[in-house]
Amino acid sequence: MLLLFGRTDRPDLGVTEIATALGLTKAAVHRILTALRNRDLITLDPRSRRYALGHAAVTLGRAYLTRTDVREMAAPELRYLSARTGETATLSLRRGDTRLYVDQVVPDQELRLEVTVGVPFPLHAGASSKTFLAYHLDGYLDRGRLEALTEHTVVDPARLLRELAVIRERGYATSHGEREPGAASIAAPVFDHDGHVAAVISVAGPAQRFHPGEDPAVTDQLLAVAARISAQLGFKSLK
Repeated sequence: MLLLFGRTDRPDLGVTEIATALGLTKAAVHRILTALRNRDLITLDPRSRRYALGHAAVTLGRAYLTRTDVREMAAPELRYLSARTGETATLSLRRGDTRLYVDQVVPDQELRLEVTVGVPFPLHAGASSKTFLAYHLDGYLDRGRLEALTEHTVVDPARLLRELAVIRERGYATSHGEREPGAASIAAPVFDHDGHVAAVISVAGPAQRFHPGEDPAVTDQLLAVAARISAQLGFKSLK
């Protein structure tokens, strides 16, 4: 039942919804909810009679995240990826309708690409951003006009939706100057144990040298790294 609360997009659940989702009787659901409430894992809104995760569940989640720091897990893989490709390897996390770089490893080359860590970017511009959006659109296109960051940014919703479908099908996204002029990148999702995108890993470089998607070796290395980090987070398979 706790896992049900953890994976739903709703802020709270009713007894009937829980019973239907888990194939339990309402009486059984009430008994379990009572036990969880006694341990502050679940809370009850007395007005709506709906249930939500309690503060004890949040504490458990924080403890789990402390032990499974994606940035720490990805650090050696970023170094490996940058060394193998000769380009910049990055790690991004999503924050609402934006995503931000949280780490990067830059190659020892005079001509190279460096990203700005900690600055939020929109979800429709760039390979890493589009990767998040491809797996969790969540009404993004309904909340505002798509802003053009460069002349190559995809700002047509229909075209963007088609591209997101392709990203899901092949498992990675590419960008040629969509977020920053002269930059090119290829990105792949990192999944958590529930199959949600926990982070995105990418390889980026100057567009005059780096041509994402055209070198199978780079694509294979990126996907292999993303798969290894996903495995560390407990991800099995989408199939």
